Amino acid sequence: MSKKVLVLAEVRDGNLRNVSLEGLAAARRVAEGGEVVAAVLGSDAQKHATILGQYGADTVYAVENEKLDQYTPTAYVQAINELVQTINPEVIFMGHTAAGKDLAPRVAARLGIGLISDATDLTVENGEIVFTRPIYAGKAFQKKKSISSVIFATIRPNNIPVLEADTGRQANVVSHSVDITDLRSVIKEVVKKASSGVDLTEAKIIVSGGRGVKSSVGFDPLRELAAVLGAGVGASRGACDASFCDYSMQIGQTGKVVTPDLYIACGISGAIQHLAGMSNSKIIVAINKDPEAPIFKVADYGIVGDLFDVVPLLTEEFKKVLEEAVV
Repeated sequence: MSKKVLVLAEVRDGNLRNVSLEGLAAARRVAEGGEVVAAVLGSDAQKHATILGQYGADTVYAVENEKLDQYTPTAYVQAINELVQTINPEVIFMGHTAAGKDLAPRVAARLGIGLISDATDLTVENGEIVFTRPIYAGKAFQKKKSISSVIFATIRPNNIPVLEADTGRQANVVSHSVDITDLRSVIKEVVKKASSGVDLTEAKIIVSGGRGVKSSVGFDPLRELAAVLGAGVGASRGACDASFCDYSMQIGQTGKVVTPDLYIACGISGAIQHLAGMSNSKIIVAINKDPEAPIFKVADYGIVGDLFDVVPLLTEEFKKVLEEAVV
């Protein structure tokens, strides 16, 4: 049975987040010949319509309102609630990002429907959508179905393959206006820490350091390797607690949860708190001087050695491989 699926696209720093395209791929998987609708919010919403159409959207609702340029819960809940009433979808998807984790429960409560959060996969079985999501800090997975009138789920970034872009495909663009009232707060300015790093939640490769880096300077070899690989740089809570790096780099149960294609753990022992944030990585490489370190139990490949000896060697080898590939 065909379904109308709404994907709530997320924009950050003027660009669509990759998880929005993953949401479109998931939508096409479950629509079964139905309509895939994308909604994008903000004063420059229409500029994203082309990309959304190329990656699977049949219709794009562009909600252009300057009050939606920065995420605020009150404004976004109002806008999405009105959108859902207008579009009347049977399924809603959005990314399980920082904004998504804050917004989705509010929207679900306002609409009076259930929410399946942090889905890593989904299939259609006997006409019903079955979601897979991790539980017990990633040690097990559960299958879930929604019995709500509208199925609502958030999708963990980097888990559902994005469809190949069809440059000849165009979506029907609908300019939609909403009335945003009674805002409890207004964001005047966003001040960010200077950073040119890759977004960890969407990075395909992550080089991460633990207490074994010994100091803030100890992250320099990791950053050099990450620069060669086009990777993000992460850290364990131990490294953050020791003031070797900022908490924005923390990966773990109380930090970011990541699922890259390649995770390189340098000087990380493998405490449960950290494993909860990265154990679902597709390939894990561990570098540690202690051959009994717990990280080796989850690693696909392990190197027993001093990271300050091993990481520079890896950096040089990757440089050679990439240079040969270019030639």
